[in-house]
Amino acid sequence: MKAIIYTKYGPPNVLQLREVEKPQPKENEVLIKIIATAVNSGDWRLRKADPFMARFFTGLFKPKKNILGVVLSGVIEIAGRNITRFKEGDHVFALSDRFLGAYAEYICLPEVFSIALKPANVSYEEAAAIPFGGHTALYFLRKANIKSGQSVLVYGASGAVGTAAVQIAKYYGAIVAGVCSTANVEIVKGLGADNVIDYTKTNVADINDTFGIVFETVNKVPISNLIKLLKNNGTLILGSAMLKEMFQGSLFSLLGKIKVLMGEAKATADDMNFMKELVESGRLKPVIDRIYPLEKIAEAHAYVEKGHKRGNVVIKINEN
Repeated sequence: MKAIIYTKYGPPNVLQLREVEKPQPKENEVLIKIIATAVNSGDWRLRKADPFMARFFTGLFKPKKNILGVVLSGVIEIAGRNITRFKEGDHVFALSDRFLGAYAEYICLPEVFSIALKPANVSYEEAAAIPFGGHTALYFLRKANIKSGQSVLVYGASGAVGTAAVQIAKYYGAIVAGVCSTANVEIVKGLGADNVIDYTKTNVADINDTFGIVFETVNKVPISNLIKLLKNNGTLILGSAMLKEMFQGSLFSLLGKIKVLMGEAKATADDMNFMKELVESGRLKPVIDRIYPLEKIAEAHAYVEKGHKRGNVVIKINEN
């Protein structure tokens, strides 16, 4: 099968299209023919080993796992003999989490992983655009105990996590303000944001309102500026915090009257099924910036790494 392999850390051109052996499922696994995947911020950071500390988990001198990719949509080609939730021919979407491996034509995943039937009203490309931002937003907003009528600020509202956070917060009945650039104001309004702030015209430090939840999705604003936007006993979500921000967040949480959420967003099959229901009911709409073929994945990585994508960048691998 075709797969994108990387054997060393570095720029996008370390990603190479190769022929590798097609995996065979164990009794508790499904073999999925992947139709589409997506390139997310975590993918290019793993490719570069950014931050350097990541090497202690992914391989000090070279990557332990050579196929990146954590989201996918496709068709179950083989279901292991112990599989009960799925059958051959099922159309699914999934998160492979730390297992990675979605930059390939096929993948084997245990049934207990975050796999669900694909929403019936979207394409495979759209389905692949849901899990990364959707599960990150859902995990943190639930952990923040989001409530109806609560005020929520989403910084980076036009990215993969941000577009999902705006919609999921609205689903829970929150009053949502989104922060993005001029070019993306209409997109964020279209997702249901009650107020959209253009950061090219209004500095975050100059925002006068305060919010019950501030969700920073892109790691571009100093924590000290974000804290000023919180109500007493508010919750700050650092959705893409690195080591420095995690240390600062822990310190502020200990010293102040705020709650800081950060770290890994853990997904479950139940979360995937919940997102499926949101998509099918029209409450969560995937946003796609660009679609690339598998052989141009290095170009896709270079584009995503610039940090200006709208929603998601999808990779088409197989035909439906």
